[in-house]
Amino acid sequence: MKPVTLAAADAYCRDLTKRHYENFIVASALVRPDVRRDLARVYAFCRTTDDLGDESTSREEALTRLGRWRDELQAVFAGETPVHPVLIALRETIARAAIPHQLFLDLIGANVQDQHVTSYPNWLQLEGYCKLSAAPVGRMVLAVFGVTDPRAPGLSDDVCIGLQLANHAQDVKRDAQIGRRYLLDDEISAFGTSGAVRALVERARRLLDSGRTLETIVPFALSLQLRLYRKGGLAICRAIERLDYHTEMRRPTVSTREKLAILLGSYVRT
Repeated sequence: MKPVTLAAADAYCRDLTKRHYENFIVASALVRPDVRRDLARVYAFCRTTDDLGDESTSREEALTRLGRWRDELQAVFAGETPVHPVLIALRETIARAAIPHQLFLDLIGANVQDQHVTSYPNWLQLEGYCKLSAAPVGRMVLAVFGVTDPRAPGLSDDVCIGLQLANHAQDVKRDAQIGRRYLLDDEISAFGTSGAVRALVERARRLLDSGRTLETIVPFALSLQLRLYRKGGLAICRAIERLDYHTEMRRPTVSTREKLAILLGSYVRT
């Protein structure tokens, strides 16, 4: 088999990013080409990891594929030459930006957890999951941009977890169809399903508010992207509120008009 070149690996990562994540592209024109390349590599790893867990035909297949992916990643950390194009490209970024290896392992661990855990009894348990599945992505991005402010990691964790909670609150119906529930058992018991959705939305809003500070201590292009994410997360929360928090019946959406308003407002404000 002919080895995959770094240029071909990067082309693979760029294509994966463009096909799956439109919001990633919005502010990327403001980012230096080398940083944009690193971000595409990081995103390609995250997308591939999620797909290995979500697109498998069974739990056993997902665990096998994720285990193999983890072994290939650890081999890269040990200095071995990877075969998968994402890892070929990613090892360059890991070395350049000194991204901690554990962040990548945590993401794989979150996807493994999804195969075993289908509901969460309380916030402590769900927060632990979010720290594996959402927070590492923000920390990877901070490393790529060279952000060293000691306040940044904690603020980034809040924003990433807030975004994830907004998505969980939005996707209650869809998650139920695949046998998962991210609403908290104790809040369902206390407030009912719609009340548990509302509690998740309120928690998401509080966490997203940390983005206001984070946006002031990072480079301009990242500040704009973070503002878009924060405002987008809040827009999801408003859409859920308009449904009176009954997302177990219908998935709320954010209108194109509102998305454009967020984009234009974020550019002007930033």
